[in-house]
Amino acid sequence: MQNIYLIPSVRKIACLCLLLLFCANAYCQPKTENGYNFSLIVVNEKLQPEDGATVKLLKDDKPLKTVVTNANGTAKFVSIQTGAYTFLVSSAGYKPQTSRVYHFPADVNTDTVKLQLVTTALQQVNVTAHAQPIELQQGKVIVNVDASVTNTGSTVLEVLEKSPGVTVDRNGGISLQGKAGVLVTIDDKPTYLSGADLNNLLSSMSSSQVSQIELIANPTAKYDASGNAGIINIKTKKNRQKGFNGSFTTSVGQGVYPKNNNSLILNYRIGKINTFFNYNFNYVEYLTDLYALRKYYDENGAVTAMLRQPSYFSGKFFNNTIKTGLDYFISPKTTIGIVLSGTSIHRYGNNLATATWLDPAGAVDSAIATGNKNDNRFKNGAINLNLRHTISPLQDIAVDLDYLHYSLETSQDFNNELLAPGGYKDESRGNIPTTIKIASGKVDYTLKLGETGTLQSGIKSSYSNTDNLAAYQNFDGTQWVDDYTKSNHFLYKENINAVYTSVEKKYNKFTIQGGVRYEYTSYKANQLGNAVQKDSAFSRNYGEFFPSGYISYQADSSHSLTLTAGRRIDRPVFQNLNPFYFIINKYTYETGNPYLLPQFSWNFELSHQYKNLLTTSVSYSNIKNYFSQLFLNDATKGILLYSQGNVGHTYNIGVSQAVSVTPFSWWSLTAQATFNHKQLRGFNGNTYTSQINQLNISANNQFTIAKTYTAEISGFYTTKARNDVQELLYPTGQLSAGIARPVLKKKGTLKFSVRDILYTNAMEGFTSFPNATEYFKIMRDSRVFTLTFTYRFGKTYKTVKRSDGSAAEEMERVGNG
Repeated sequence: MQNIYLIPSVRKIACLCLLLLFCANAYCQPKTENGYNFSLIVVNEKLQPEDGATVKLLKDDKPLKTVVTNANGTAKFVSIQTGAYTFLVSSAGYKPQTSRVYHFPADVNTDTVKLQLVTTALQQVNVTAHAQPIELQQGKVIVNVDASVTNTGSTVLEVLEKSPGVTVDRNGGISLQGKAGVLVTIDDKPTYLSGADLNNLLSSMSSSQVSQIELIANPTAKYDASGNAGIINIKTKKNRQKGFNGSFTTSVGQGVYPKNNNSLILNYRIGKINTFFNYNFNYVEYLTDLYALRKYYDENGAVTAMLRQPSYFSGKFFNNTIKTGLDYFISPKTTIGIVLSGTSIHRYGNNLATATWLDPAGAVDSAIATGNKNDNRFKNGAINLNLRHTISPLQDIAVDLDYLHYSLETSQDFNNELLAPGGYKDESRGNIPTTIKIASGKVDYTLKLGETGTLQSGIKSSYSNTDNLAAYQNFDGTQWVDDYTKSNHFLYKENINAVYTSVEKKYNKFTIQGGVRYEYTSYKANQLGNAVQKDSAFSRNYGEFFPSGYISYQADSSHSLTLTAGRRIDRPVFQNLNPFYFIINKYTYETGNPYLLPQFSWNFELSHQYKNLLTTSVSYSNIKNYFSQLFLNDATKGILLYSQGNVGHTYNIGVSQAVSVTPFSWWSLTAQATFNHKQLRGFNGNTYTSQINQLNISANNQFTIAKTYTAEISGFYTTKARNDVQELLYPTGQLSAGIARPVLKKKGTLKFSVRDILYTNAMEGFTSFPNATEYFKIMRDSRVFTLTFTYRFGKTYKTVKRSDGSAAEEMERVGNG
């Protein structure tokens, strides 16, 4: 690893940590006016905290509330009324256990339950309940992917498109609760991808690889500060059972073209060693049908010319993903592990288009046929070393070291032919290889403050190195000649150091969490010159504080109020700083902007939750130095140049409501509606002020039929929306349905689904450029019929939680060309 830059203001951080620690210790033991608080600590047979155990509060054998234990094995209950209660504790691989009877008011406010392993393998598992497709928890929304039948055979991007509060634009940009700028992580590790590149990865990743998707609108200081709209964490499947066990899933789908997804998950634990192996293979044939009509205007607003561009993209991609590793339990207090992972994606296809120039009256002036062959290869290898150690019952420490290597190759071949007597024909090609190396390390420390408080602190450092070459050539009729006007070689190095501290404490009806993260960024970039273009270099250093926290008030056992606030950042994607040309077609190029600055945001949210039934929230966010597309128009050549810049401010006021009800024993409904009023103000050739009122609605209906079949009808609808100063998106939506049933003595499951039944999930909109406008509509192969089979095998013994590594926000900011 290269030299690490020192973090300034370390003394300020230390003073702040001491201040927060002093404030946390000033809290008293909890006592609620309307009831009593109680914490139950669940440990396994080795007296280790049991993360993810289910604890139910019972009165007269009737469940009143369910809580899942955290990483410390603690389930916290608030506002328990006077009376006699018991707790039912369950966890996969352990015998369900009922606690002793507690009479409130009690003489203790905490107790410990030790679980006992199941001594024999279960030959058959009778499932009496299933997870809800959508769960609402404090600070996050959880999408249980397998619980939704219509997710079968789909890609992760397609699951996200119909998740509550999530929208995806035509460039692959993902918005959460109406706000752009999301940090996407996989198993708490950022993907290092953004925009179209992230779109390519998620559209190549099968939903069968994923167990849950967490939508976190207001992350705490423990998380990287990146992501103005929050974090979307994609949790891949991990078999955590003892002995040898696993599952196999295969699906076949048919839209216009066929699709096939396959996954194998294996786990083996014996003695002090736990090993796992996951493999996924996906084959998909895809299409994109694009229509665009561009109009050019003079100074008086009169149309001078029009360009009609229908295009048809088709192709195939293969995705191979492997993840394997080993955990070694040195002692009940110490675990070390290693995780190896790799991804190989090969995507290739053809683009056939006709660009027709029209005069102001709509008469054809000329037409050019364009053919484009593209070949993209994405390879990624990663290694993670991790250590978990319990220092004492009150303290533990975790260490993660990561190294990642990306090899991205893109090749393009263009053929343009003037469709007229004596017309010309030209050919060009481009080769765009990119190598990215990322090293990251972090240390996290946790300290319990009494029975109801926790202090977390940590430090992290990451280093990124990018080498990006863009080599273009033109065919002069006899040989290929280098095009130095477009070719480029870009080198980029970046170092980010971070330190954070966070305190959470309960006091009577209140839960208070406060923290701050400091991140110091330093980067250097070099654009190497050639025979035509001069070389150039630029660098920047900056450090920022990112405070965050929440105050939650538990009014009674049914109602709670939470106020959340936080400051966040979005750094420019590596590739967006590179001023090289990427050719989209003969009349449209894309280029980077070396002067692009990070954008910062403040986010506030007030939410009210009624039991687990209804959640209502009001939010406000203010983004400074807002990232927006910049459109440069060369009217003499008819070329439009896409870039990105900081155009000003964005203001977003949002209101959302989520409901989860069971009208009948055979029907459960989860729905969410999010309304946003957005104002975008900036300067891009002219002063722009854009505003929009947009609404996103999603619903999921689950039905139980004859105690055997599970059926689903789900969908979403988004009104007119705007994520950019100059681009308006038209309404879109989708309706899907599916049915599932267990087979092979409930060891297997068959699912059948139809996605986008009405074929309405189009991306349509209108873009305003300087002296030009463009209408566009994109249709994909989204109406798909899918049949899926899953088979589960092995024992039902639970293993420990394994590490997912330290790699942070850097993954979000890599492009694959």
